[in-house]
Amino acid sequence: MASNTSEGNKRSTTAGIGHGVAKFLGIKLDRSYGGDEAVGGGGGGGGGFMFSMAAADAFIEDEPTSVEWIRSLLPDSQGVKQYFVGMLPFLKWITRYNFTWLAGDAVAGITVGAVVVPQSMAYAALALLSPEFGLYSSFMGVLLYWLFATSKDIVVGTSQKPVAVMSTLVGNIITRVNHRQPTPIPPPILASALAVICGAVVLLIGLTRCGWIVDFIPLVAISAFMTGSAITIATGQVPALLGITGFNTRDVTYKVFINILKHLGQTKLDASIGLTALATLYFIRWLCEYMSIRQPNKHKTWFFMSTLRTAFVILFYTLISWLVNKDVKNASQAKFRVLGKVPAGFKHVGPPVLTGELIKSLAGELPAAVMVLLIEQIAIAKSFGRANNYTINPSQELAAIGVTNILGPFLGAFPVTASFSGTAINSKAGVRTPLVGLIIATVVLLAINALSKFFFFIPRAALSAVIIHAVGNFITPPDAVYRFWRISPVEMVIFFAGVIATVFASIENGIYVTVASSAVMLLFRAARAKGRFLGKVTIHSAVGDRVTDEGKYGSPGATGAGDPLLDRSQEKGRTVFIPMDHQDGSNPEVEVQTPYPGIFIYRFSEGFNYPNANPYLDYLIEYILKHTRQTTIDTYQKLGDRPWNDPGPRSAKPPDPTDDARPTLLAVILDLSAVNNVDVTSMQNLTDARRRLDRHAAPDPVEWHFACVNNRWTRRALASAGFGVPTGPPAVAAAASASSAWRRPVIVAETAAAAAVDARREKEEDGDEERGPPPRRMAAVYGLNRPFFHVDVAAALRSAVLGVEQKPEFV
Repeated sequence: MASNTSEGNKRSTTAGIGHGVAKFLGIKLDRSYGGDEAVGGGGGGGGGFMFSMAAADAFIEDEPTSVEWIRSLLPDSQGVKQYFVGMLPFLKWITRYNFTWLAGDAVAGITVGAVVVPQSMAYAALALLSPEFGLYSSFMGVLLYWLFATSKDIVVGTSQKPVAVMSTLVGNIITRVNHRQPTPIPPPILASALAVICGAVVLLIGLTRCGWIVDFIPLVAISAFMTGSAITIATGQVPALLGITGFNTRDVTYKVFINILKHLGQTKLDASIGLTALATLYFIRWLCEYMSIRQPNKHKTWFFMSTLRTAFVILFYTLISWLVNKDVKNASQAKFRVLGKVPAGFKHVGPPVLTGELIKSLAGELPAAVMVLLIEQIAIAKSFGRANNYTINPSQELAAIGVTNILGPFLGAFPVTASFSGTAINSKAGVRTPLVGLIIATVVLLAINALSKFFFFIPRAALSAVIIHAVGNFITPPDAVYRFWRISPVEMVIFFAGVIATVFASIENGIYVTVASSAVMLLFRAARAKGRFLGKVTIHSAVGDRVTDEGKYGSPGATGAGDPLLDRSQEKGRTVFIPMDHQDGSNPEVEVQTPYPGIFIYRFSEGFNYPNANPYLDYLIEYILKHTRQTTIDTYQKLGDRPWNDPGPRSAKPPDPTDDARPTLLAVILDLSAVNNVDVTSMQNLTDARRRLDRHAAPDPVEWHFACVNNRWTRRALASAGFGVPTGPPAVAAAASASSAWRRPVIVAETAAAAAVDARREKEEDGDEERGPPPRRMAAVYGLNRPFFHVDVAAALRSAVLGVEQKPEFV
């Protein structure tokens, strides 16, 4: 008892000090005329409210506190433990690894490895690097990623589009940076530095668990980015496919296309290799798809044949190249362009070069590179997680790709991200766990050390064919673009804007255009959100030719008669609320009635924050002023006495109120079901709107009711602005609460806890004698200290109408 008294004294002292400081600073702690102490079963002074609560338990809502908000943001001890354990997800499954999983991983790993090796060397050329750097990047990507990954399907490296975009972007960055430098920086140094810096940024996002920022990049922006990038990359590879030289293939896409047309007469023998290789790739894919339909029992066989078409084409044309150029010792002497010498082993091991000048030169290029890493990694991981029925952790995925890019450059890797087609092959091949990365790394390692002499004869035209074939699959098809138009025409415009910006400017500008346009569209929709005024409609259920308000559900003797869930014999219709203007698509012939003369129901269509507060409330005030008459007519002795903003009629004679059939304003009901949070600006605007409408309805204040306020902080904000309780001068509020006429309905519900207590007490009193279940206790759903916050629109309307009808002039 003494400790409780001491604790109470401490609280009292703290509260007293706080109130004293607030009084000295002029802070008004009493935010409304009603208070927590003024609720319950009786009236009285001080702003108390009257409720009929004899049959139910009262409930007083506690406001959320700042300490509570801070605690909700800080993790507890269990959360901290889960955070650190979650940094190494493989610990959850590695101890259960078995031979069945190993068999699935081995098949998938060998299959993917056979595809990764030739393609990784092709994409190194896009980054302006020699072929071995593509092998190093693929090796380090698959070797490191699985340790931190939450996806079993992802293949990280330089295999297939959209990794081709990252490689192209790296090449573009190297070109631009060296263009600004007086002394060119070797491409491998720039590429490794870019990988480390981008990896550090992405890792920071992952460690702080901010992976949700990727959700701000919509699908249409990703589709435009993929389509524009595919067109750019494919166009840039056509010259190598045809053996055309003499112009910059990394120029703006439309210029490259024009130059290709100008130099078509200069095609070389490479064209025979490139065009036939491209045709072979498409033919094998078509044949395998056709045969898998004709022979569904051999679907797996045809899938693996289709998957290995890249390796087959490279092997076939490398054999032709060897037969033609087997006596050639130097790549420049070959009949057509070949890959040339690829050193065996790791020849570029060492820490990446990071200097202040180098970081400064790359700073302007980081946003686009980081955005590509974010978009590709999360988009691919999420899509395959959904397809294979597991959930990925976006933040952990970013941490994984961040670590991979930070450590990869120590063995010569350049920036890498998830590979879509490599991941698709991995998934379809039956991968079981992320450990497949080790198997793929083993295949790549064998290629690095044992196949370097073989790589010399790979035709560059064949590699270009592989790239074009890969990226061509990722151009958004017309059917998908048409769906964009059907769903959201504005987003289709954004899609084409992104593609055009990519083709006529650069991949980076395409990214910026789509992301910026999507952000502008989001802000515009929020800022131009428009609320709707609701009316009431009585609806009924109809089955066949019968409305079920009368008679039983269906014909006599139908199934369900007597079942309380199916028997609708007592159904008499119910009231719902829909927009008065039928802009929700409801039938215009249905009559929507005004809720009550002088009472308006207004529904917010989206959130209620500073961008859209003015449009919402301007429309609210304009509509109400148009549909109600002012209760007090301002009279002026002469025309010059009127204010400039209300000139009125030229005659000084006041209008006759009896000529105006419009009702006076009594109450406003706001449906906040679409509102989760509010801010200071929106609350200030709402307070101003209340003041404006109070002047319109003076001398009686307008009652403001709120339905479906589902966030405690929103209720606290509204209460802090003086909403949720009767408004007006304190004397008026006190008089209203003291009158027995001020009674409002309270929404109550059954409480199982109270019923259990009653049951135990009854058994104790009756000596454990079994009796029927006791009557269930009822309790208020929402706090009685905020009587104008309601569970739904119907409850708000009942309360507002009862308040109107209990006024002396209505009684």
